[in-house]
Amino acid sequence: QVWLVESGGGLVQTGGSLRLSCAASGETMCISTMGWYRQARGSERELVAAITHGGMTNYTDSVKGRFTISRDNAQRTIYLHLQMNSLKPEDTAVYYCNANHYVGGSCLGEHFWGQGTQVTVSS
Repeated sequence: QVWLVESGGGLVQTGGSLRLSCAASGETMCISTMGWYRQARGSERELVAAITHGGMTNYTDSVKGRFTISRDNAQRTIYLHLQMNSLKPEDTAVYYCNANHYVGGSCLGEHFWGQGTQVTVSS
């Protein structure tokens, strides 16, 4: 089991910045890829950015050059961050932290989600 607790959402004006954080605890030794997803009202949940255990990153096209994902694996609690700059109204959504277990040994390939944090960008 992995528990994910997000923080850092809020209301910001167009062009502003926010930094989202996610603290992962529990069976963190099994975590491979982590990511941030978002879901706007009336839309499906979409991947925003992902990062592997080794630090390789992937971004959806609409946030490239504006968002930066990072993670700190140094301790038993893993911290995942999303620095969001030059925010636009279309970035408004609930943002979810995601963690995925790899498959091997006692690690069973499970997927975990945080409770979500609201990001609202006003025009």
